[in-house]
Parts: sequence; structure tokens; C-alpha cells
Amino acid sequence: MTESTTAYIGLGSNLGDRERVMREALQSLGRSGYIEVVRSSTIKETAPLGPSSQPYYLNGVAEIRTTLSAAELLDAMLRTEEILGRVRRSAWGPRTIDLDLLLFGDEIIGLPDLIVPHPQMHLRSFVLEGLCELDRDLAHPLFDEPVGELARRLGGGSFSLDPLVPQLVSIAGLIGVGKTTLMNRLATALDAETVLEPYDSNPFLPKVYAGQRELALDSQLYFLVHRGEQLNAKVLSADRVTLTDYVFEKELVYARRLLEPEQLGLYERIYEPFAQRVARPVAVIYLQDEPARCLERIHQRNRPYEQEITLEFLETLHADYEQLFANWTDCPIIRLSAAQVHPDDPAALEHVALQVKAYVASQGQVAVG
Repeated sequence: MTESTTAYIGLGSNLGDRERVMREALQSLGRSGYIEVVRSSTIKETAPLGPSSQPYYLNGVAEIRTTLSAAELLDAMLRTEEILGRVRRSAWGPRTIDLDLLLFGDEIIGLPDLIVPHPQMHLRSFVLEGLCELDRDLAHPLFDEPVGELARRLGGGSFSLDPLVPQLVSIAGLIGVGKTTLMNRLATALDAETVLEPYDSNPFLPKVYAGQRELALDSQLYFLVHRGEQLNAKVLSADRVTLTDYVFEKELVYARRLLEPEQLGLYERIYEPFAQRVARPVAVIYLQDEPARCLERIHQRNRPYEQEITLEFLETLHADYEQLFANWTDCPIIRLSAAQVHPDDPAALEHVALQVKAYVASQGQVAVG
């Protein structure tokens, strides 16, 4: 007797009676005799990722069991699409029915006409949320991460890989958490360029940390100008990953903590034109640790201008970062604890590098729907 495999299929429709045709697609697959539809997620309406002029989609996920191979299952899905009137125009065009093979057991398949897991599923909240509804602990075979964690990274949004924009990955977190160390290690693993935060060259920063708050505006403007130049979208490469040990939005985080109200008002007016010119990250790594442990590292590395930093200051910054990333919707965000990327654990670094590669576009890559 042929053993059966549990697989997951994504369904979408934005033409005609959308819900009816999705239901008929599952019924058609179930009539084959080789496919059992076990259960389905809630159907949700989503905006199109492609041209915004097309109708909204209904999307859902179905869990099936089948004695077919992955290739045979794909053929059955394509025949079902054809029967139900699918006309293939373009990757982003409207469609009567769209059936995607998301997962096929724990198999990893890389053929010209069949890639499993689906190469875009980790970028789609409407897919991951459907999978979470069925089994949020279900592991992505390639990334070795549960779909619940992959969904959390997207913050409810859906994204596409764009090879035409700078492939910027920003590492964010508290002072002393290990951002620069992680950046340098990842740069080797990813053959990436690096952009260092201009801490050591800021002539005002030591005096601000020493208590000269009247120089806080000078210090923040110094950072704003230099970070704006470093992350200018016109100077960063789309052909190679660029890693930074900061996220540009930290500008406002620090400004709101360090500046007096009059200074902050002026700073925010100056900030906006710089913010409009910087490249948006395609992914953020949020490196986390307890503020007290970050303070220990600050003391250990013994940079003179950092020795006046207090635990209270780090705790307020920690709260600010948590708030920033709780509402983050610009790009996927990978949350890591400092313990997960210990320098003595090369396997952990390889795991993180694999995750990062999933959110950056390679040269010559074409986005697919």
C-alpha cells in the first residue's frame, strides 16, 4: 500500500465568484481518489501584491493527504486550475483560481518547474496565517523555523523580493548587544558589504554621554547627516547585500530621549528630508538581550565615551526599541537573542545566514506572484 503524505496547498482567487471557485477546486482535487482534503483555514480577503488596479483576493490554505508524488500532485493542481478557467497571463495578473503547493511533507525539492517549500510563502502573511490556523508549530523544512515564527516576522504584511532596489539588511538593538560583531560575521557568510555606524568619529558624543546635554542636538545632527549619506538609496548596491549595524529609525529613538523639546522640534523638521532619501531595508535583524548584560559588555570593551552610560538609560532605550518593532511594517524582522548567535557556535550563524538569504533578492532574480 502506498503511503500517504501530508501536504499544504494555498488557494487564491480574485475573479468571479471567488469563494465558490475555491470550494470547487478542493472538491475537484478530492474527487481524484488520490487526495483527501483534511481541513481548510478561514478564507480571508487580501489586497493584491501586483498591480493595485486588479480586484482583491480571497485566500486560504488547505491541508491534504495524498498518495501522489509532489510532481503528480502539482499536475493535478494545474489540471484543476485549467478546468476552473485559470488563464495564465503574467505572474501578477488576476486569476480565477490559483493553487500553490506550499509544503509536501518535509521534502525539499528544487526542480525547474517545482520548488517546495514554495519559494515565496515566507513572505506572505495570508499564507502563513492560514498555515498557523491549521498548525502554527509546523516547521518550514528549509529554514527549520515554525510557521508561527515566520508569520510573526511579517507583522501582518506581505512582501515581494525586488532585485532592483538596494539589498539592505539592518541589524538593530541596544548599545552593547553585539550588533557589529554579528554584522561582521554575517558579512563573511553572505559575502556582503558592511556599513559601520559613525560612533567613533562623532566629536560631540563623548561630551553628551558625559552630561553636556546642550551638545545633544549637535551630536544627533552629526549622526543624521552621516547616516543619511551612508544609506542613500542612490549609493547602495542592488547587486550585493549591504549589512549595517544600525537601523535608520534609531535616529528618532535617540533624539526623543536626548533632546530638549525645542531641540527636538527643530531636529524633526531636519530629519524628514534625510529619511526620504535613505534606502529602506529589505530585512531587519533585531538583536535582543537584557539591558544589564549589555551594560556588562559596554564596561568590558571599555570605550571611554561609553562608560557614563547607565542601566536606566539602556532600559529606556530597550522599551523604545520594543515599541518601534512592535509596530514595524516596513519589511520582515528577524528577532534573535544574543545567546542564539554566540561566536563559539558557527552552526547558529549559518542558520541565521540562511534566514537572511530568504529575504534578499539575488541578481537577475524575477519576482513571482
